[in-house]
Amino acid sequence: MTDEVNEQHAWDQWDDDVRAAVAGELRLMDPTVRSARDVARQLLDPDFVEVGASGRRWSREDILAALPEMDGAAEDGARYEPSDLRGVVLAPGLVHLTYETTINEERARRSSLWRAGHDGTWRMYYHQATIVPAAGRRRAHERHA
Repeated sequence: MTDEVNEQHAWDQWDDDVRAAVAGELRLMDPTVRSARDVARQLLDPDFVEVGASGRRWSREDILAALPEMDGAAEDGARYEPSDLRGVVLAPGLVHLTYETTINEERARRSSLWRAGHDGTWRMYYHQATIVPAAGRRRAHERHA
């Protein structure tokens, strides 16, 4: 009976961890967070790295400097619309999220790693975005893959 209780506790914890990562991910899409560097800084791990849809590698400081000027930062502008959000616990304190976003009619597939710090605060450690090509614009090698 104790094993069942421990197993249920583990699943409940995993669910809480995924929920925490999803909440952080959604906050980073919020224009009020994107335009406030101090708030965004709290959500990004000190070792944060992003590989953007353009292929550019961003450090934490790079992204914090650019975020207020990027898409989705204006309160009255276009907003990220996430879909098909999925999360899985890879290890204790490490969650992998995958989803798609649409903004300004551009779709991207996204992948993020979130990790819990010693204080229990969840922060984005890694993020990658890949543009989804418009129908008919795929290269020949992609059509046959």
